[in-house]
Amino acid sequence: MPSVTHEALVELFKNRPTLAAELLQDALGQPIPAFTEARVESSDLAEIVPSDRRADAVIVLLVGEQERPAMAIVVEVQLGVDLDKPYVWPVYVTQTRARHRCPTRLLAVTIDPKMARWCSQPIDTGHPGWILTPLVLGPQGVPVVTDAEQAKAAPEVVVLSAMAHGQEEVGEAIGVAFLAAAAGLDEERRALYGDLVLSSLNEAARRTLEAMMKGGYEFQSEFARSYVAKGRLEGILEAKAHDVLAVFEVRGLEVPAEVRERVLASTDLGELDRWLRRAVVVSDARELLATTGS
Repeated sequence: MPSVTHEALVELFKNRPTLAAELLQDALGQPIPAFTEARVESSDLAEIVPSDRRADAVIVLLVGEQERPAMAIVVEVQLGVDLDKPYVWPVYVTQTRARHRCPTRLLAVTIDPKMARWCSQPIDTGHPGWILTPLVLGPQGVPVVTDAEQAKAAPEVVVLSAMAHGQEEVGEAIGVAFLAAAAGLDEERRALYGDLVLSSLNEAARRTLEAMMKGGYEFQSEFARSYVAKGRLEGILEAKAHDVLAVFEVRGLEVPAEVRERVLASTDLGELDRWLRRAVVVSDARELLATTGS
């Protein structure tokens, strides 16, 4: 199931159809044909692949009054390794090219440097001469937006900048630039983008930004509230799991790999609380799982 971060990034490209072309040209140095309109098209590729296969977004650059397709861009947000993608990405490109009858690019977007390297690997389709090399926008390729006028002109770019660079020292300047752009947004986008920016900033930058918003800040969109709630829960679960393992370490008990993996994978706070209490008294780490019938 796609994460809220994944969906947030996809939303940026759908809300600003020109964004994919802008980043291909400005960040990745790819030539883009002159166009009069960028339009989000259906990303359902059910004609070729199973119905649960669809690209994250398909943007078509159109030319002239007849709206002739000049280029299509398949946008794929990738936050984790998916061994299926080397097989379906070539399908996305060929199906989109066949549907719109124009040159087609694959743009993989990620905010994780390791994933950027993974996405960049050439895909050998097995057909002589046909190797698909994805065009990858990683955090290093995302512009650092600290200029208010630039943020106003491209609000989605400053949000993407916050998601890619918000934990860095420049996070505060990015946040301030976003505030300059926020006033010109409709209520729905202002709430969503504001939440995404604040959720992406480092703690010091976030405190500064909140102080600039009179009376503090409450998360406005349901989307971002779920984002923050999920992040807080994950943090609590991770801390509790490490507490369980720390007890074993302090007691000098060896922790087998299967026990360590099971503890770190738990998503049940009650279960972790029980394990933490048991970790104090068991004589063997394996007894931890045996007590729950796992």
